Amino acid sequence: MLLSDFITQLINEPITLFSIILLSGVVTVNGWTDAPTAIAACISTKSLSPKKAIMLASVMNFAGVCVMSLLSGKVADTVSGIADFGNNPETACITICASMLTIILWAVTAWFFGIPTSESHALIASISGASIALSHSFSSVSSDELTKVIAGLFISTILGFVFGFISTKLTKSLIKNLDRLKTDNYFKYLQNISAAFMAFMHGAQDGQKFIGVFILLKTYTSFTNEINSFTLIIYVSVLMALGTSFGGMRIIKSMGNDMVKLKKYQGSASDLSGAASLLISTLTGLPVSTTHAKTTAMIGVAASEKITSVNWKIAKDMILTWVLTFPGCGFAGYLITKIFLSLR
Repeated sequence: MLLSDFITQLINEPITLFSIILLSGVVTVNGWTDAPTAIAACISTKSLSPKKAIMLASVMNFAGVCVMSLLSGKVADTVSGIADFGNNPETACITICASMLTIILWAVTAWFFGIPTSESHALIASISGASIALSHSFSSVSSDELTKVIAGLFISTILGFVFGFISTKLTKSLIKNLDRLKTDNYFKYLQNISAAFMAFMHGAQDGQKFIGVFILLKTYTSFTNEINSFTLIIYVSVLMALGTSFGGMRIIKSMGNDMVKLKKYQGSASDLSGAASLLISTLTGLPVSTTHAKTTAMIGVAASEKITSVNWKIAKDMILTWVLTFPGCGFAGYLITKIFLSLR
């Protein structure tokens, strides 16, 4: 399809245009508010400056979306099948718009207060709430796909903490008799590599989720069927990298400075642990929260030293936000959908 034809069709289908704009906004906001969790540790340990860390995250997010989307589309398939929006393209697009607006409002609010939130769960909850508002029935939400999401929530949280705890204990025992200055220099480079791996897996996991929403949108529109999968992957990759380049220092400060204080070997352990948790989840098709995986890995790392190493007040605020995400975004998605449908 020629670019001029593409633009013409967009102008002639304003609802579809609005859907794409909001969905593109969600992807960008994800890179802005979620990606900072991938580089919080390397900035807090001063292994990388904020500017270099953000550049690294932008590049690796891009690579993660591209590579893993081509290797495995299981997460995208799960997200695209989470809810049924009926057979009416117009109301389906309106409902998708409402769910995307919900995610943006939730994510920006959490960012304002410097609280890392799960846009993954905001995505699932808002889509589910929106589809229920459209169909007036809970049966519009796939119980099979929702089970995968809930399983992913617990699995990624447990894996992140356990991997972080064990890897730190193991690393500490291996370096206890070595010169601390030399090991710090070694772990500085390892921290950079592990941060890159974490950013790569953020793109791999979250990029697929939003590709899944684009796939869902394609089923209700005419012109988007002309867009091939590779173009879609590149588009999502660019948007996420663009969002990451905006920074997100509020969230980096909350995670990397306020919640826990990490040494370089602990920072690399938390990144590798969080990334390993995401890799397992992605390959098994479980949509999980990159924020949950990384945050629980950091808590596990800090707790391996002593339980008081964690600022539990900050951790409590984060956990409370996670708990509220499902009901909060579900209800908001339901309410905004009702408002949108009443205005059409």
